[in-house]
Formats: sequence, C-alpha cells, structure tokens
Amino acid sequence: MNRYTILIYTENFIGILNRITIIFTRRGINIDALTASESRLDGIHKITIECTVTEAQIIHLVQQIEKITDVIKAYYFKDSEVVYQEIALYKLPIDSLDASLEKVIRQYNAHIIAAEKEFVVIEFTGHKEDTQALLETLKPYSLLEFSRSGRVAIAKPRFSVSEYLNHQTL
Repeated sequence: MNRYTILIYTENFIGILNRITIIFTRRGINIDALTASESRLDGIHKITIECTVTEAQIIHLVQQIEKITDVIKAYYFKDSEVVYQEIALYKLPIDSLDASLEKVIRQYNAHIIAAEKEFVVIEFTGHKEDTQALLETLKPYSLLEFSRSGRVAIAKPRFSVSEYLNHQTL
C-alpha cells in the first residue's frame, strides 16, 4: 500500500463531490484528506484527495472517477511526484504562552496569528507528520483545540488541464 494524491478537475456542479466520494465508499477505501477549491481556470474546480491504496486500486479509482460526467480529468501521483503542504491551527490558553512555548514556536517556524484575552492561536504549515509532531509537542501546554487542513498539492510532472481541454475541443 502506498500513499497517493489524486488531483481531480471538475466543473462546479452541485453533488459532484458526493459522486466522487461514493466511489471510495463503495470500494471500502478511506479518504485520508480531501480539499476542494477553484483552479486557475474560470469555472473549473480542483479536488485533491489523499488516500492509501495499492497501485491497482488507484488506477481503478481514477478510471471510475473519470467516468463521472462533470469530471474533466483526474490524475494520480505518489508523494514523491507532488509538492504538498497542510496547514494546522493550534489553540492554547493565553497563560500557557511563556518562554518555553515561544521557543517551541520558533523551533517549528510556526506563527502566532491571533492572541486574545483567553487564548492564542498558532499556525504551522508542513507535511502531516510535521503538523502531528507539533501537536504532540503542544499537548503539555493544555492544548484547547486543533484543526488541520487537507493536503494542498501541485504535481511535479508537467501537465496542463488547459492543454487537455484545448485538445478535447479540436
């Protein structure tokens, strides 16, 4: 089993995300992380899915995803073939902010993005293992809340959805 990133380009229609996730559900495959956003092309959205599967499973998943009417194109990549990050937010009581916590923040190159009367929010960007390591480090500081985004990824191999679209319309 390997960890893969699937990049899916779709038209933005209601229910498209549900139709994609049903493919995983029917095959008993867990989605480790999922993000959706606009792409650089007007009217085209990008869905990024992280999952741990075999090569045969990933090939079949992408083939099934591409059968969905509103999916323009889907690609899959191993971790070594994408540049990716996740963002994590950590909420701590304001009274936990001392010299040792500030040292941890500097060591991880994290940032305080909000400081209120009762709490402080720290932001950190990195791979899941890095955000998890900071989470474990911050637990002794009475961590109040934690939130991590899904994977945001860009493929290393050169490919262009706009070129693909131009080729399809010829």
